[in-house]
Amino acid sequence: MKVNVDFDLCASTGGCMQVCPEVFEVRSDGYLYVLQDEPPAELHDKVREAAELCPTAAIELEE
Repeated sequence: MKVNVDFDLCASTGGCMQVCPEVFEVRSDGYLYVLQDEPPAELHDKVREAAELCPTAAIELEE
């Protein structure tokens, strides 16, 4: 799995970080950072959930 974020769409709401903080982090500068763009298999379900919950559909997954 590869995680791609369209930063033009991303509103940095932090929902993805709440679901999967191992992969997503909104820092004090207000921007989202992807900590692991190819997360291990044990995180795939959490990453999928984070992508589904994204209000702007900014997270795209390549599986």
